Amino acid sequence: MPPIPGAGLAKGLAVTLRTMTKKTVTAQYPDTQPELPPRSRGVIALFEENCTVCMLCARECPDWCIYIDSHKETVPAAAPGGRERSRNVLDRFAIDFSLCMYCGICIEVCPFDALFWSPEFEYAETDILELTHERDKLREWMWTVPEPSALDPGAEEPKEIAAARKTADKLRTKREQEEAAAEAAPPAAPDSAAPPAAPDSAPTDSAPTDQEGQA
Repeated sequence: MPPIPGAGLAKGLAVTLRTMTKKTVTAQYPDTQPELPPRSRGVIALFEENCTVCMLCARECPDWCIYIDSHKETVPAAAPGGRERSRNVLDRFAIDFSLCMYCGICIEVCPFDALFWSPEFEYAETDILELTHERDKLREWMWTVPEPSALDPGAEEPKEIAAARKTADKLRTKREQEEAAAEAAPPAAPDSAAPPAAPDSAPTDSAPTDQEGQA
């Protein structure tokens, strides 16, 4: 069946008429902030305390937009006779968001949970050089990271929580066994080698001497 002339135009006009009869809803941004999805990819936030300067995020970044500087410090021995050890101290952690393509590889490969997605998106700059944000700014974005969503009721317990609970159960069982053994043990016998205590007696008058008798 050949197409009816003007059918496409009629369909387009029908869509236009339906749209014209609906109420227009305009988001009054920036007075009204948009409701973003829970897993929005805005910027990358840094939790500096967890960073060990392993450089894994910088090596795996496909855009090479992560810049990390550090130095080594010597930590004294924890116990007498122990060995000193060295640790990496973070000096600089910066991300060039003019190069970042928001792939999230750095967040996925971080073994110590130092990088997180933040829904913050208002960081536009007039100069492209100002899009390289240092660790102070990345730390500020850490406070905008939402809490992780609840696990599925049928999901497995996180390995960290399971390991902590297993350790706590072992310590509790050990403490209960020690308390039970202490209660079942017989009371300690008194020490037989100790000399008997002298009985308490009231002071008595001494016998008269020979001189007193002669007098």
